[in-house]
Amino acid sequence: MTQTRADFHEQNHAGAQAEALRLFEQKTVLQGGWLNWVASQLYALRPAEYASMVRRELARLQEISEN
Repeated sequence: MTQTRADFHEQNHAGAQAEALRLFEQKTVLQGGWLNWVASQLYALRPAEYASMVRRELARLQEISEN
């Protein structure tokens, strides 16, 4: 059975949120080195759709922290 995009999102949303939070929490630890580190972490995530979910969640966390 083929998994729909919605099914994939539903099944992986909580994991993507948790992964994004884990990555985001390292920002204060790594400071200037965080961007390169987080880029390498995102690059290693599979499948690409999951990496995109984590990336979007990271962007949301970043926006919240700036406001």
